[in-house]
Amino acid sequence: MSVIESVDKGKGSRMQLNKSLSNTAQWVKLNVGGTYFMTTKTTLCRDPNSFLCRLCSEESDLISDMDETGAYMIDRDPTYFSPILNYLRHGKLVLNKNLAEEGVLEEAEFYNITELINILKERILQRDKKLCSEQVKKHTYRVLQCHEDELTWMISTMSDEWKFEQLVNIGSKYNYGNYDQAEFLCVVSREEGVADSPKTESTDKAKELQQRASRM
Repeated sequence: MSVIESVDKGKGSRMQLNKSLSNTAQWVKLNVGGTYFMTTKTTLCRDPNSFLCRLCSEESDLISDMDETGAYMIDRDPTYFSPILNYLRHGKLVLNKNLAEEGVLEEAEFYNITELINILKERILQRDKKLCSEQVKKHTYRVLQCHEDELTWMISTMSDEWKFEQLVNIGSKYNYGNYDQAEFLCVVSREEGVADSPKTESTDKAKELQQRASRM
């Protein structure tokens, strides 16, 4: 091997070593509440004003202890840190069903990730609006009395706004010719604020059944 070849080989080895050291320097190890996370400086600095970006910055003004493995020690809940780190990785907020948005918001505020804070606040607002809307829904109930031969007709002429809830056989029997007719109470309901359709009030028989119910 010539001297030139030996020098070139030495330069190549040093370049590979420097490249390897450079790549290693990009990786950051975090110890969050006893759970380890591996990520890169690029990921942590998605929000340059965040606590995490300042933590791994070479000119950091933050003081943070490191454990024996060289990981930055952060005394926070690791359960809520996972969705935060994933958000920094791909820019999307993905939460498990059993994970509360409020818990993630608390951590996002601690790490000062502004964009994620806004997303979580809007998500919580929309969730609460939906829950409030579902809770304030009230229902109107009616009990309609009818004979056995009227039951099928009454249900078939019921408008779409009304929902069948329960059918009760009250045990009374009326004799019509050679047939005994059982009598039933039909319980129906609808959400308040829904107007009756023309189909409901189109017949005198439907009105008669409703009048019977109001007298009970």
